[in-house]
Amino acid sequence: MSFQEEYDSFEDMRSINQELTFEATKKEFDLRRVPFGPSQLKTLKLVSPDGLYTNLGLLLSEQCPYTIKAAIFQGTNQNIFKDRREFSGSLMQQMNEVYDYIDLHNQIGSTFEKLRRIDTRDYPEVAVREALLNTLVHRDYSFSASTLISIFEDRLEFVSLGGLLPGLELEDVTAGVSVCRNPNLANVFYRLELIEAYGTGMQKNLWMHTSVLRYSHNFELLIIRLKIILPNVNTMREVTEKPQAIRETVVPFGSSNEEKIMHHLAEKQVITRKETQELLGVSQSTAGRILKSMIDKGQIVQIGGSRNIRYELVKK
Repeated sequence: MSFQEEYDSFEDMRSINQELTFEATKKEFDLRRVPFGPSQLKTLKLVSPDGLYTNLGLLLSEQCPYTIKAAIFQGTNQNIFKDRREFSGSLMQQMNEVYDYIDLHNQIGSTFEKLRRIDTRDYPEVAVREALLNTLVHRDYSFSASTLISIFEDRLEFVSLGGLLPGLELEDVTAGVSVCRNPNLANVFYRLELIEAYGTGMQKNLWMHTSVLRYSHNFELLIIRLKIILPNVNTMREVTEKPQAIRETVVPFGSSNEEKIMHHLAEKQVITRKETQELLGVSQSTAGRILKSMIDKGQIVQIGGSRNIRYELVKK
């Protein structure tokens, strides 16, 4: 069996752990009103024809052994950490938590055209989304090392194991050639409308770099690491434009419910109770209690009345 044939069967192999739960994955399916029951587990190949969980099932379960390590560095190198986190659990849980972490630290740069202020995020949200999804879908899960995400002052890097499949060159991918390492996993993401089609997102990312390492399996030379780099558009603008962009942090570091609301308000200016429910994934009564607590703390203020109640940041 060739290396390629051996890897192609990884998703279909029986999971060593057969005590699996799928709460986060089911939540994603329910959110999009896509059925997720025993028949779908088999159709999507989380369960094999003989009724055992596959490695794909393992990846989408809370027992998934693979993690993502994210770090924020001061400046443009890895000398000084400002913060670091490790994300575990189902790939669906990691996807949401990692995106929220990046989004929380995706700062805003402001420029002015005459009297009009223009706000721009450091990294376009669509580029962050596609880079993250590509990292999850295309990594080589036969390696146990963590996926790495690094936020520098001038760039955002995604480093995943696996790189390009044998026989492919970087130019092939950027030209639109689509060969998926994990077709069953990609199909799940496709069913959830997280990806449009296999391989389409890779072409849209701005810069990609590969690191070549000799892999001593039948003496084949394989690219086993792929690095996707998103340049900080505000830093690039600061270099090329005058006056320089004004940089500001959206919210203090953190991931609590209150900080998520503050993050939302920093971008959208207002929030309703229904939007709070959807943002936090909580009940109507819980959303109401959180908002009331923030009002009592002087963080937000309620405006409007009756069916038009909404909340804004307290103006200082």
